[in-house]
Amino acid sequence: MSDYSRYVAIGDSQTEGVGDGDDLTGLRGWADRLAEHLAAANPGLTYGNLAVRGLRTRQIRETQLDVALALRPDVATVMAGMNDLIRPSYDADAVSTDLEAMFAALTSAGATVATCTFPDIGMIAPAARPLRARVVDLNERILRLAQTYDVRVVRPDLHPVTTDPRIWAVDRLHASPLGHERIAAGMAQALGVPGFDDAWTTALPPLGRPPVLSRAINESRWLATFLAPWVARRVHGRSSADGRVAKRPALLPMTGDRSAG
Repeated sequence: MSDYSRYVAIGDSQTEGVGDGDDLTGLRGWADRLAEHLAAANPGLTYGNLAVRGLRTRQIRETQLDVALALRPDVATVMAGMNDLIRPSYDADAVSTDLEAMFAALTSAGATVATCTFPDIGMIAPAARPLRARVVDLNERILRLAQTYDVRVVRPDLHPVTTDPRIWAVDRLHASPLGHERIAAGMAQALGVPGFDDAWTTALPPLGRPPVLSRAINESRWLATFLAPWVARRVHGRSSADGRVAKRPALLPMTGDRSAG
């Protein structure tokens, strides 16, 4: 493993940490957890997290990339694309262009960069099954770009555990605390952090399948509680990013507690 001293994370809600804590008590998330792992192996590590929920790939590139470069990271993570993919206006080529620009700029600046593919969202939320082909295509694009720019890649799409409902928050859009823990461990393995291997891919103990009626009720509740409000925001031109700023816009030392944010 390289010696890392400055870690910067850019991205959207997953990197911000939504699903792991809340806005009242604070969000932790996989990037904070990864920073803790990096700091354990690199005392003195500083960490910045520029991610803001709701942002599309172009917005991440436009609002976070230059700030990240100015912080001169020697390790960076980029997670983006899902907020584009789930919209009717999705432009795969535009997302690829923006991802390539971020990978190219960060690696050219000397940073070791890590990213990840996306799991089968149709297994997580049945309503998203029509988007499966988009996910497969986006993953292939990420892998090609990663090979071109020597970016480390975590592959959730290869491991069934990443669609286990316990890995996901109740909204099925964000990882649960356990999911964030697994992502952080996968990133740590990709970055060569001592003590991390493929244990993050291990299946969870079997979970009994709920009765058909319970599944139908849960699906209806999810549609009403999470999907409908998301659609309403899109119709009215609102975003969960409205009024949000990065939780950790500067490089700060790790404090030694369980929340780096």
